This record gives sequence, C-alpha cells and structure tokens, in this order.
Amino acid sequence: MWHGGRFLPDGLLSEGATGSRARPVFRMFVRWVRRPLLAVARLWRRNIQLRVVAATLLMSLAVVLVLGLVVIGQVRGGLLEAKRQAAQSQAAGGFAVAERMADEAVGGETEGEAGNGHRGVRDTGIWLTNLVTQLASGGQGVYYLVALSSEEDASTFGVNGGTGRHGPRASGTVQHEESVPPELREALEQSPDTHEQYGRIVLEDGRTEAALIIGKRLNDPNGAPYQLYYLFPFNQEEKSLSLVAGTLATAGVFVVVLLGAIAWLVVRQVVTPVRMAARISERLAAGRLQERMKVTGEDDIARLGESFNKMAKNLQSKILQLEELSRMQRRFVSDVSHELRTPVTTVRMAADVIHEARDEFDPVTKRSAELLLGQLDRFESLLADLLEISRFDAGAAALEAEPTDLRDVVRRVLEGAEPLAERKGSRFLVYGDERPVVAEADARRIERVLRNLVVNAVEHGEGRDIVVRLAAGDGAVAVAVRDYGVGLKPGEAGRVFNRFWRADPARARTTGGTGLGLSIAVEDARLHGGWLQAWGEPGGGSQFRLTIPQTAGGPLRGSPIPLEPADSRRRRGAAGAPSGGAGTSAPEEPHRGTAAAPPRQADGAEGSGSQARTRTTEEYGRHGGRQDG
Repeated sequence: MWHGGRFLPDGLLSEGATGSRARPVFRMFVRWVRRPLLAVARLWRRNIQLRVVAATLLMSLAVVLVLGLVVIGQVRGGLLEAKRQAAQSQAAGGFAVAERMADEAVGGETEGEAGNGHRGVRDTGIWLTNLVTQLASGGQGVYYLVALSSEEDASTFGVNGGTGRHGPRASGTVQHEESVPPELREALEQSPDTHEQYGRIVLEDGRTEAALIIGKRLNDPNGAPYQLYYLFPFNQEEKSLSLVAGTLATAGVFVVVLLGAIAWLVVRQVVTPVRMAARISERLAAGRLQERMKVTGEDDIARLGESFNKMAKNLQSKILQLEELSRMQRRFVSDVSHELRTPVTTVRMAADVIHEARDEFDPVTKRSAELLLGQLDRFESLLADLLEISRFDAGAAALEAEPTDLRDVVRRVLEGAEPLAERKGSRFLVYGDERPVVAEADARRIERVLRNLVVNAVEHGEGRDIVVRLAAGDGAVAVAVRDYGVGLKPGEAGRVFNRFWRADPARARTTGGTGLGLSIAVEDARLHGGWLQAWGEPGGGSQFRLTIPQTAGGPLRGSPIPLEPADSRRRRGAAGAPSGGAGTSAPEEPHRGTAAAPPRQADGAEGSGSQARTRTTEEYGRHGGRQDG
C-alpha cells in the first residue's frame, strides 16, 4: 500500500485514519502536552518565590558564564603568549646551534678530502641526521624538529622530495610534509628571517595536535640551503586550559546553586509573612474575624503584621457593632410588626363596620370611611411585607417547591391585574405559552414576584401594551415582563431592587405599594437559586426577567430569554429597522426556549409574530378575585 511517498503494510493505516478519526487523537495529544504546561504556568503565576529564585538563577548563570568566558580568554591568551616566548627562545637557540655545527663542519676535515682536493663535508645526509637527533634530544615531548629541502636546491635532500639518505628529516612520529604549512615554506623561501605560524601537527597514527611552528632557512656545510622547523605542540597548555575551565565550571555551578539557595531563603523571609497575611485575609473574608498574624521581631515585616492585626481588630469591632445594630433593627421590625397586628386587626374590624355603614353618613364622613379602608389595606400590606423581609433577614424563609406550570401562575397574575390594566389603558400580550413551562418552584412566591413585576409594568407603562414572555431550556425557565413606558435611566437597573427606592419620588403611587415589592421579589428569586434582573432605557420602557432552575437546587448556567429585548432602540438601530417597528437583530444571549415575536406597540404598530395574543379575563375565565401582593 503506497502512502505519503512510501509503502505501508496492509492494515497498518486504517480507513479514515488521516481524516476525522485522526483529529481526536491529535487533540488528545495536545491536551496531554498542555496539561503539565498549564500546571507549570499556573504555578509560575501564583508563586512569587519561584519567580524570584528562577530569575536569580538565570541572572547568576549569565554572570558566571560571562565571567568564565572572560577568565578563560585571559588564561588562553596568557598561556599562548608564554608558550610563544618560550618557543621563540628555544627555536632561536636551536637555529644558532645548527649554524655553529655547519661552521664547525666546514672548518674540519672529512674522509676523502685529500683524494679530491676539496675542503668540506660531502655527506650532508649524515650531518643533517646527526643535527636533527642532537637538537631533538633535549626536547622530548616538548617539541618536534623537521628539516626539509629548500626549493632553491632540492638536490640537497633528494630530487622531488625523495626519501633517500638526502631526504627530509623529522624527529618522533611527525609527518613532516603534512605538518608544515605550504605558506610557511614559501615564506622561508622568500626571506631568510625566522617565521612562525599556528598550525596542526599530523602524527603517523593519524592524530593531529595544535602547535606553534617556527622555521628558518639555513645553509648546510656545503653551503646549500635547507629549512629547519621547530614544532611546539600545545598539549600541556590544552590540559592547563581544560583544568581551568573545569575548575571554573565547578565553581560556577556551586556559586549559582549557592545564590539560588540564598535567594530562596531571603525571599522566603519576605514571602512567608505575605502568604500568612493572604491566608488570614481569606479567613477574615470567610467570617473568622478572630484570626490574627503571628508577629516576631521589630523589623518592617513585624510592623506590617502589627498594622494588619490592628486593622483586623478594628474591622472585627466595626462588623460586630454593625451586626448587633442590624440584629436590633431586625428584632425591632419583627417585634413592631407582630405587636401591630393585634391593634390593626381591631382597627380593621371597626373600619369594616364603618365602611359598611358609610351610606348613612354625610358625604364628608362617607369619603373619610372610604379613605380609612384604603389606607388600612395599604398599612396591612406594609406590615405583611415587613414581616416577610424580617424572615428573609433572619434566614427563616423556607422554600416549598413542587412541580408548577408557570402558565397557570401567569394566568392568575394577569387576572388579578386586569382591572388595573383596564384603568390604565394597557393590554397584556403573552408569548411562549403554547407548551408547558414546568419547574420545581414555590408557586406562592413565584406568583408574588410576577404580580409585583406586572403591576409595576402597568403602573409605569404609560397605557401601552405589557408583554409577558415564557421560555424553558437548558435546565432553566424564565418569565420576562416588558413595558414601553418611561423606562430606566443608566445605573437605575442596579438600584431598582433596593428597599423603598423609587425612580421618580414625585410620581404618584396609584396602586398604594409599600416600596418593598421588588426587594421581596429578588429575595424570592434567590431563594429558588435564580435571578431577577432588570433592563431599561429612558423613554424606551423596561424589562424584568425572572430565571429559576427547572429542578430545585439545580445549577443555573443561563437564561432562555435575553435580558435586553429584541425591540430595544440599540438593537433596532443595529439592525437598521424603522423606529416604529419591531427589531429583528439577534438576542444578547442564546435564545434556547420557545421564541416569541416582538410585541405590538400601543400606537397601533403590529408586532412581527402571529403568536402574540391578548389575554383578557374573559379568555382565561374568572377563577376568583384579585390577590394583592
């Protein structure tokens, strides 16, 4: 089987191995490689001691390397200079000895001088051999000698580099022709001065050694020129340099490790109190206000610990004071609310009697009886809300969750708010009620939340339509209430759930609310493990969204209804839609529930969806009177 320019055995490359089946393997490999890297990166980010020690080690290593290179360079230069001076002195002495021996040979008589009538040495080969042997005898292992013929008179040592008795001479196991550079031989031919050059000695066993080569052109007893070379190998210098480098490396490693240990100890003395302060801060944040740092000594760290302990002590004192004050306030509210219920009940009975007999009174007294009953209703609502808030503050609120279809809850809320909507000129539009929207919830609390939202929407809706959306998906259910009234200014969406907060204090409260409805509603949502969120824009209305998990206690990862509606001004502007029509841009969050079309405005502009329906009391059927929140 041919694959990728080579043959593979059958069955080795399975079908689809290079396609979708190979990608999971590659992803597994990437995850396997990234897992330890992510752990190391996380440790690097979280551990300042590790970063400081690592930085110290790296900088120390860099300094040691630079110093080592400088020292080695200086030692190498010193060794080379000393070797060069000693070699020059040794070679100068050897050249002087060679010249003296040639002069002495010329001045003496040799065998055969009387027969041919010539004066001098005829057998220069024996003389040269003796010369090389004598000069090399004092430098065993220190230098080598090489004698070569001169290009001016090659016959002195044989023709064309011959190896006869007049051939080249060398001491030791040096390869004479390969060890002497040609450029040095050429320099000697051009000048009789002493010349030197760095090169490599080639031995008979094939090994090479770095060396300093010094040569000079001389004359033999017959007056013929020849070249004499001193070859000084750098064996001892290389050994000395290796020893110095090894010593520096050992000392450098020791210094780097020592500096790393010192840095670790020094940083530990600083980081340990900081880590202790971090742990104590976490415990203080968790409510363990009695935790304190251990302080030893009188240095800066000790003063930091003392200041931290003073701060913790003051915080504990203030928090305990605030807790005691809050506890007293909650107890006061609870006690007052309970104590007022008995007289309020008595006043209620008397007010009912007076209200039933109001037709017998004069107009002023009759109107007073009606106002008395209305304000008494509001006072009872305020007491009920105060009692509920006190239960939330005391942590005594309990959730009675059971499977509930939110469509039924919405129906009851809209039936109760229908009279108020008729007076204000608003209509209710419901979306997403085609299929069940079931969740494990406390129906009483959910109904109270939705009643507050719907009543607020009617009151601030300026007579326009009120849109109610239901959706379910991804383990959550949501109900959103949208109005097209005055809306919310920037920053008011976060304050709208504060107790007794009002967007416009001068605005009349036609429904006689207590100012605690949304505060109780958000507590009810939190009790379900859900969210109650608000969005609004000035003059463009607002939307309140309740999101709870479908299963009591389940996780809540998102809402099936976007917080910002699709027909907001920003979304309509992004989609390029006319100002009077519904927006069609994508929602801010993924819409995972039953989608609904945008609502119909009160000015007559129809929404884009045919699912919108006006829910009136006659459609749902009357199942009881209005339930006050």
